[in-house]
Amino acid sequence: MLPKTTNCFTGRHGRPFTYFPSQANSCCVAKDNNRLAFTKYSAGDKAWEEHSEMWMSTLARFARPVFQRSPSPVVCKAMKACRRMELPAPSFCMTPVHIRRHQTLGSAPMPVAAHSMRHVRALDEERLMAVEWEDGGQSLYPFTWLRDNCQCPRCTLQSAEARLLLMADLDIHTGMDSVEVTKDGKVSIVWPDQHMSVFDVEWLKKRCFSDAARQAMQEELFLNERYYWDATLHIPQADFQEVLHDDGAALAWLLALRRVGIVHLKGAPAEQGQVARLAERIGYLRLTFYGHTWQVQDKSMANNVAYTSGKLSLHTDYPALHFAPGVQFLHCINQAKEGGESEAVDGFHMAEQLQREDPEAFRTLTSLHVDFTDTGTDYCDFMLQSKNRIIDVDSEGKVTRINYNNATRDSVLDLPLHQVQPFYRALRAYVDIMNRPENVVTYTMKPGDIVTFDNWRLLHGRKSYISRPDRLRHLEGAYLDWDEVMSRLRIVRRNVHGDAWASDKRSHLHRKT
Repeated sequence: MLPKTTNCFTGRHGRPFTYFPSQANSCCVAKDNNRLAFTKYSAGDKAWEEHSEMWMSTLARFARPVFQRSPSPVVCKAMKACRRMELPAPSFCMTPVHIRRHQTLGSAPMPVAAHSMRHVRALDEERLMAVEWEDGGQSLYPFTWLRDNCQCPRCTLQSAEARLLLMADLDIHTGMDSVEVTKDGKVSIVWPDQHMSVFDVEWLKKRCFSDAARQAMQEELFLNERYYWDATLHIPQADFQEVLHDDGAALAWLLALRRVGIVHLKGAPAEQGQVARLAERIGYLRLTFYGHTWQVQDKSMANNVAYTSGKLSLHTDYPALHFAPGVQFLHCINQAKEGGESEAVDGFHMAEQLQREDPEAFRTLTSLHVDFTDTGTDYCDFMLQSKNRIIDVDSEGKVTRINYNNATRDSVLDLPLHQVQPFYRALRAYVDIMNRPENVVTYTMKPGDIVTFDNWRLLHGRKSYISRPDRLRHLEGAYLDWDEVMSRLRIVRRNVHGDAWASDKRSHLHRKT
């Protein structure tokens, strides 16, 4: 996969943003200041789409390619399938159904001219409610799910948006006495026990059960698409003070952190305490055995290999924990005069290369559990043991986390004898791919720089340096978990764009194009 370099913007420091788009989508090309155009290539399907620039200037300066890249072929096809496109049959997002005989009262078609919903009816035999939209598509909703998610004050604590209805009280075989569209365009359901549920049309649209709608919702919630890169990456940059005080800048930073995996923040004071300030912008720090924050310096009797002046091989932090921190901050307070350059590789991209070049090694590292250990005293005394796979994958085989630190990989290796050599061969193959010069980004941090990166994805390292009393290299580090980071991302996205961005994305699933 060749790197893609955008021609659509120049960042704050005058460098174009280079990245590896997944699925071989092409890069974006600016047509003018307000509109971007994308060329999409996917599985023999070549399509041209224009997208309006919708992001404020702070985001556009720094992370426009992150926002404006064309979707992966999977997403393109899903969105395409969710549009009616003037075809005689409904798209699969609005699932076509054969309406069989049913007895629910009030289920006859009810035109609603002022709303996008045309009809609503109950399919008693299937125990589904069918909503027909104005463009002719349909969405289906199970009776049980509708009853489980009743939005009335008896069933939902409105102030917390939390369910009050107990599972023990839910009739999972419920029928439906009646369903109708109210005058204000909502769906009203009366259940056999005469309880009434009322649903907003937009609420239902958002929770459509079609494959395309569910995929779009999951991407909106979790931002699972990643942009792969190699040594040609120009690391995205943002201003530290803007990130602290402006939601638009914070959103740009967090989106790039999620999509690309690494962002440099410039302009922080060259003194301790700045990673804590940055963490407060998100929520709170992850406390570990090394403290809330920790000082990376050349120390005598070091309790961690990072606290030396030697070379650090590419690694993730804390695989000795079963749940390693998801995000890491490193703030340069003072840099060595000689050496100390930082290195980073895209572990997900390296895993993809390994799978392509050596499938057997990939299977080995995604299946065998390896022992890690860490022992010492810092914030408190500790004696950690964990078992992790070097490459974690989900149920679909997608890489979700890298767990590798050669320094803390234990001498205990809980593997059958016949698996030991295949394990070493597989690990060496992965490490060799990481260490290829074309895959490693090398950069030198300056006082006031903070590098923020995805510790589940990136492997980072450091070249050795000359330690001098008059020029002591000093970095301060801290961790956060992805749950807190994603929570803040969703909040600032809502603050900046409201629900307009998400609603616009979802509207393609239901409207005629």
